[in-house]
Formats: sequence, structure tokens, C-alpha cells
Amino acid sequence: MSLPFRTERIEEPALQGSASLHCSASLRNGVPPPLQSGVSAYAPCVQCPRKCAVDRKAARGLCGEGDALRIASACLHFGEEPPVTVFGGSGTIFFTGCTLRCAFCQNYQISQNGMGRAVDRTEFIKICRTLEDAGAENINLVTGSHAIPLIASYLKTAREDGLSIPFCWNSSAYESVETLEMLEDLVSVWLPDLKTLSPELAKHLFGAENYPEAAARAVRWMIERFPLSLVQKTKDGNEKEKIERGVIVRHLFLPGRFSETADVLAWLKRYADGKALVSLMSQYTPVPFEESESVRAKRLDALSAIENRLVSPAEDADIRDLIDAHGFEYLFYQELSDDTSWLPDFNRTQPFSNALAKPVWHWKTGFAV
Repeated sequence: MSLPFRTERIEEPALQGSASLHCSASLRNGVPPPLQSGVSAYAPCVQCPRKCAVDRKAARGLCGEGDALRIASACLHFGEEPPVTVFGGSGTIFFTGCTLRCAFCQNYQISQNGMGRAVDRTEFIKICRTLEDAGAENINLVTGSHAIPLIASYLKTAREDGLSIPFCWNSSAYESVETLEMLEDLVSVWLPDLKTLSPELAKHLFGAENYPEAAARAVRWMIERFPLSLVQKTKDGNEKEKIERGVIVRHLFLPGRFSETADVLAWLKRYADGKALVSLMSQYTPVPFEESESVRAKRLDALSAIENRLVSPAEDADIRDLIDAHGFEYLFYQELSDDTSWLPDFNRTQPFSNALAKPVWHWKTGFAV
């Protein structure tokens, strides 16, 4: 999330990297084993809707990860929705790996190419405490769906160690409800995507035809379990709203696919309006991927399902009309922009612009403050 928002109140994989990924055939021959906690949940791993059944203690799953928790960056981020960033910024922690692996992913370096390094419980908690001490409004856990059992264990220890600010779960929503229940007593703010309700498009872009069913179920679980709670915060005479509990459902408009956004907004009007916040994003930006020719060819084939370009003014106007027609109680939408300088580069210790983020930790250098 990186471009400015306005408020109305009335994200087998599609892409394979060069590293070897594994999928066990054992799952197809019987019932999946019950979910477990901690690293024991990875052997075999059935925690996400892919249910690859890989022993992640010995090999990497379809998410690209083994049993270690890897992180690429931690920073104070000011590009999220206003109730998330408030005054101090959101304390974002970007995890390595992903269950979904979208063809257009702006964070592909860490979600698909494995950029990042392992952290243990002690270092993870120190990262959280450093963000809190730097003024973060919350701890924003970005794309950790493949590591929920271990993250839940670390979050519990962080709470016991005295961390007081809220935990936010920032994900594609390609998650099983049974696994999300491990976070129920820890996370209070949920930031799920609802990317598409089209199985065909999900199959093409994500290699996950079951994404719409899994994501819709996960999002409804979040909304039902976490009623919205907004509070007013004041600093230096300025007043802002802060989300202390609840859900912000995000949807990224994909150029050339207006009907998909129309379907998602209709779903959100039915199931989320008045119960959660809605955030409609127009920031789709073609990413200058650096990868091998074979991987690039697969990516381009996947991207052929959409128009890989910036959102046009005409599309933006149509989206605005659709928003007005639905009359959402509380909705954020981004101002249209042709600025692409906000795209992150996780090779840099400052992955974002200085206006968007203040680095606290980086996978190459460790702590910055």
C-alpha cells in the first residue's frame, strides 16, 4: 500500500523460481493430518489451502519456505490506510515466501525469489519492540500466511514479554480458517485482500483456482469474529481515527478487468459493508522483474489474463461511479497516479522512499536504529 487514499463515509504456484519446490503425493491418497502448532505443523504441511503436504523440515513447500521464519525488512510505514498508520506509522514486518505467488506481485523479490534471512524468537521480538519504541501504532505482519504456527508462537511470547501495541494481519486471505484460529487471541486488526471471485482468473494469475472460495471464507471469518472498533486519537491538536479492532478488506483493481471488481464490490456490499472497512486500490503498476528468461516467459503468460499497464483515467472514473452506486458506509480509495517510484526494492536497506517508510531492520544489515 503506497499511494494516497481518500475516504468516503456514508494478493501449484503460477510462477516457479529457480529453486526446487516440492509437493507430496501423499495428501491425494488420504485425509490430511490434523493441524499442529509450532514447527511441527510443517511436517507434513497442510496449513494453507494448497495443502502441499511437504515435510518442510526437509524441503521447501509450494510457498518456497522451509521451517525457518525468514524476514526481509521491518520499517515504520506511512502508506497504509489512515486508520492503520494514524500518527506514528505502521510497524511493518515483511516475511519471505508466500502461499499465493501472484504474477504481478510488487514484492516478488521476497514473496517469490527468496530474499530475506532467518530470525529466531529472540530477534523477532526485538524487531517488534524496536518498532514499538520507534512510535509504531501497531505491528503489521505482511504475508506470513505460510508461517502462521511459528508466528503465532512468537507473537504470544512477545505479548508475554510486554509488547502492548496491536498486531495486524496483512495477507492475501489465501488461508484456511482452521489455521487462522491460531491467531484469534493474538491479532486484533485484519488487513486481507479479496483479489478476485473468478476461479478462472485466479487459476491463471495465481495458479490457485480455489482462491475465491478460500479467501471469501477467510474474510467472512475475520469479519464475523472481529467487530469494527475505531477510536479518535489526538496529537498536537490534530485528530485522526485509529482502528483498534476489526477488518479492512482490500481489493486491487486489475486493468482491463472491470467486471471482476464489480463482482468483488457487490460481494463486499453484501458481506462487509457496515461491519468492516473497504479499501479499493488503483495502484496496479507493471513491475520491472529481474529474472531468467524461462521464469519471465511463464510470468508473461500468466499476465496475459489482464492488461499489464497502469489504470486509465476512464477506468478510474468508472470505478468511482460504481462506488457511488453502492453507497458504502466507509470506503477508502486511492487517487489515480502515474508515479511508479514507490515500487519497493528489498535489495536496498531502505526498500521504499523516505517519505513512505523509515527502516528499522533489514535482512542484509540487521537493525538500523
